[in-house]
Amino acid sequence: MALRFEVLGRFNRARAAQLTLPHFVCQTPLFMPVGTQGTIKGLATDQLEEIGCQIILGNTYHLALRPTSELIDELGGLHKFMNWPRALLTDSGGFQMVSLLHLSDITEKGVIFQSPVDGKPMLLTPEESIQIQNRIGADIIMALDDVVKTTITGPRIEEAMYRTLRWIDRCIAAHKRPHDQNLFGIVQGGLDPVLRDICVRGLVDRNLPGYAIGGLAGGEDKDSFWRVVAQCTATLPEDKPRYVMGVGYPLDIVVCSALGADMYDCVYPTRTARFGTALVPEGVLKLKHRAMAEDTRPIDPTCACMVCKNYTRAYIHSLVTKDSKGSQLLSFHNLYYMMQLSRNLHSSIVQGKFPEFVCNFLQKMFPKGDIPEWVCNAMEVAEIDISSCCAPFRYIQATKVQSNLNEDEIQAV
Repeated sequence: MALRFEVLGRFNRARAAQLTLPHFVCQTPLFMPVGTQGTIKGLATDQLEEIGCQIILGNTYHLALRPTSELIDELGGLHKFMNWPRALLTDSGGFQMVSLLHLSDITEKGVIFQSPVDGKPMLLTPEESIQIQNRIGADIIMALDDVVKTTITGPRIEEAMYRTLRWIDRCIAAHKRPHDQNLFGIVQGGLDPVLRDICVRGLVDRNLPGYAIGGLAGGEDKDSFWRVVAQCTATLPEDKPRYVMGVGYPLDIVVCSALGADMYDCVYPTRTARFGTALVPEGVLKLKHRAMAEDTRPIDPTCACMVCKNYTRAYIHSLVTKDSKGSQLLSFHNLYYMMQLSRNLHSSIVQGKFPEFVCNFLQKMFPKGDIPEWVCNAMEVAEIDISSCCAPFRYIQATKVQSNLNEDEIQAV
C-alpha cells in the first residue's frame, strides 16, 4: 500500500489523522475540491497551495475524453501536467452513470456512454477505468462501481451492490501500480442497511488501502443520509481512511466527521461561488442581493483569506455574474473557508475540544437554537452533547427518538 494512516487524536467516533500519500502528507478530516479536467476553475495551483489545499479530485471520464489519459501519461502524469505538487485523487467514472444516465447503458461488462463530445459510444469497464487512472497517476484511484441514486428503490439497488463487489475484484486484478497508487473500494447498497453491511464486509475482506461511502448526497432525506454514514463508519476498519463521496455542505462535513469519516469532496464551494454565493459561519451570503451594493464590509470579518483582507462586499457585488473575477474571488474565499473548516476539525479533535468546536459551529449557524432534528439525532449517536446550543424541546425530542430505537436499529448505527 502506498499510504500510511496514523490516528493522532479521537473524540468518541471522531478522529484526526495523518494520511501520508506519495505526493503529500495530509491532515484529516479533509475536504477535496473538484478539478474535473485538471483545474479548479479560475484558480492557479499556487493559490490552492496558499489556502492549504491538500488533495485535488480529477474526473476520470472527462480526462479520458479530453485531453486523453494517453497524452497525460506521455507528458509525465497529471501532477506534472497541471503543475500540482500535492496529492491527487481520481474518481472511477462511475458517477456518470447517474449524472449522464440518459447517455449510458449499464451491463455486467461495464458502462457504455454516448460521448457528449462527438456522440460516439464509449465503453468503460472496470479494467479500462483502472488503466486510465494508472496512466493519469493520481495518489488515490477509485474502483468502478455500479452507482444508483438513493431515491431509487427495488431490486436495482441489490443488483448494483453485488455488481460493485464483483467489479472490485476486476479492478484489483487490473491495477498495475499498487506501490504508488492506492485503490479505494466504494460501499454501495442504497438506504438498505442489510445491503450496506454486505458490501462493507465484502470490501473489507479485500484489505484495500481505503474505503469510500458512495451513493449518497443524491436527494435522499438527511435522516437516512447520516444513518448510512454512521452504519458504514462503525464497521469500516479503524486503521484505514474513510471517504464520504460527494459531500460538501459544511454542516454535513461536521456531522460526518463526528460519526467517524475522514475525507470529503464536492463541487459545491466553487459552483455556488460562480452563482455569487459565499460561505460564512452563519451559512451563506448572497453577494448578488441589492443590499450588498453599498456594503463596505468584507465577506466575513472573521476570515483571514486574501479576499476578505482586500475586497468589500460592494466590490464583489459589482462583479458577480458579470465578470469572471467575481467568481474567482468567491471561489478563493469559499475554498479557504473549507480548508479552514478542515483545519479546525483536525485541531479540535487533537486538542480534545471537539464538542466545544461543534457547539460553536452550530451556534453560529443556528443562533436561535433551531438545529435540524437530523443533526440532533446524529450528534446523539456520535455522543456529542449539543444541549447548550440546541433549543430545549429539540434536544429532548432528539433524545427521545434515540431512546425509542429498537435493538436492531441501535446496532445498525
